[in-house]
Amino acid sequence: MITIGLTGSIGMGKSTTASLFAQEGVPVFDADAAVAQMYAPGGEAVPLLREVFADAVVDGQVDRGALSNHLNTHPEDFAKLESIVHPLVAARRAAFLERADKDGAWCVLFDIPLLFETGMEGHVDVIVVVSAPADIQRERVLARDGMHEDKLDMILSRQTPDALKRERGDYVVDTSKSVDDARRQVRAILEDLRKQSHNQAL
Repeated sequence: MITIGLTGSIGMGKSTTASLFAQEGVPVFDADAAVAQMYAPGGEAVPLLREVFADAVVDGQVDRGALSNHLNTHPEDFAKLESIVHPLVAARRAAFLERADKDGAWCVLFDIPLLFETGMEGHVDVIVVVSAPADIQRERVLARDGMHEDKLDMILSRQTPDALKRERGDYVVDTSKSVDDARRQVRAILEDLRKQSHNQAL
C-alpha cells in the first residue's frame, strides 16, 4: 500500500485537492479534522490542554480563537501544544492506516498541513505539494473572516516556504487555474502511482 503525504501552505487549496483524491476513491486522513474532533466536547485533547492552556478551554471544549490568542502572546508555548497534540494525531493516523489496510486499499492519503515541519516526510512513500502563486495565496487567505496581514505573516513564518516544499515534493498540484485542472493533475498522479505499484508487484 502506497502512503501519500499531501501538504501545502495556507491558502494553497490543499483541502480541495484532498477532496479530489477522495473523489477518486483514495482513503483520506485529515489531520486538521482529527484535531477538531479532539478539541470538541469529550475529545481526548481537552483535559490535557486544560492543564496547560486553561484560558483556551471554554464550555468543555478547546476554543481555537482563545488558543490562537494565547499562542500569539506566548509563542514559546507552541512546543507544549505540539507535544500534546502530535502523539494523539499519530495514534488516530495509525488506526486509520490499519483500517485501510484491512479494507484492501492500494493507496491512502495523509492530509498533513505541517508535513515537513513535523518531520512526517520520512513516514510516507510519496509527497504531493499543493501550490499556487503567492499573490493568489494571499488573496485567498485575506478573504477569510478574521484574517489580516499580520496574522497571515505569523502563520507563514511557521511554515516551510512554498518554494522549498515544491523542491522537496515528488509531485506538485498547481491550483491556480480551476478545480477541473487540479482534478486532471490528481488523476495523472494516481495513474503514475498505479503504474509504479504494478511494476513493483511484477
